[in-house]
Amino acid sequence: MSELKVGRLVLGMVSTNCYFIYRAEDKKAIVIDPADSGEYLYQKLKDNGICVAAIFLTHGHFDHILGCNELRKLSGARVYACDAEKDVCEDTHNNCTDQIGRLYTVVADEYIKDGEELDVAGMKCRLLHTPGHTKGSCCYYFEEDGVLISGDTLFAGSVGRADLPTGSEGTLIRSIQNKLSGLPGTVKVYPGHGDATTIEYESKYNPYWG
Repeated sequence: MSELKVGRLVLGMVSTNCYFIYRAEDKKAIVIDPADSGEYLYQKLKDNGICVAAIFLTHGHFDHILGCNELRKLSGARVYACDAEKDVCEDTHNNCTDQIGRLYTVVADEYIKDGEELDVAGMKCRLLHTPGHTKGSCCYYFEEDGVLISGDTLFAGSVGRADLPTGSEGTLIRSIQNKLSGLPGTVKVYPGHGDATTIEYESKYNPYWG
């Protein structure tokens, strides 16, 4: 089995990291957080011989979901999110689309529970429910490959804001302590905004690590 490849496109009004994860031998990708550019993403990947096998959401805020329905329609891929995020994905106040004047909701095809494992095109991961940024924020942990997609739970040297609907800073810090601090230091972390980091680096230098 070849190495997991993690591609990134920075998209949208607040520079959201959209990741596409695939293995070179078949180029079937999991797209994570399609920002506001569903059609662009679909065409960009298609032009490079990559097809969309699934769409994962780390949480339901506008800057991570606005391209989701379009990408699903074009690709036929199913959308996955944490079960605790249903009230954010499907509510225009909680997902903050009412704040930008573009009301938008996403109904995931599958709402996944904490700890549940997913296997898409030979890529295995586990959903880690990490509430705090929103009540259903999650990370996707590709244990065999040492990769964590952290959404807006954990940034390089910081964490996501917790002052938006359903957020809680105390809950966010506890999520990091309870769900992420036990991961191997070599795990590479790909956040929803900004540059990649590692668990080891964050455990030493992130002031929110605890």
